Amino acid sequence: MGLLDSLAGGMLEKMMGEKGAMAQVAMDMLNQHGGLSGVLDKFKESGLAEQAASWVGKGENLPISAEQIASVLGNGQLAEMAAKFGIDTNTLSAQIAEQLPTIVDKLTPDGEVPTDSGNLLKTVLGMLK
Repeated sequence: MGLLDSLAGGMLEKMMGEKGAMAQVAMDMLNQHGGLSGVLDKFKESGLAEQAASWVGKGENLPISAEQIASVLGNGQLAEMAAKFGIDTNTLSAQIAEQLPTIVDKLTPDGEVPTDSGNLLKTVLGMLK
């Protein structure tokens, strides 16, 4: 599904500007870490289990800082993603910090990580409507 996601993400960026670019960042991050559960596991392993659980749960989403995003994803991965979009890593990590809680929240409307996360592209596209 990686090629399809990349093509769709490129089209999203052209059609929707910054929102499309953020959708592509979200798709890239999900794909690189084994889907939604893999991304959440990465945050849990980095000591941010409470934040990750709040994004999945039905209550209020706890915030995360750009610095925390950078520590979880690492400078190498951030630099690679930022280069794709022609922005610096600080800007990217700030945007991810702003959007990730909402994206995870919308991907988990029932308060649980879906077992079939294979249709993430459709879900992310639906969020942009």
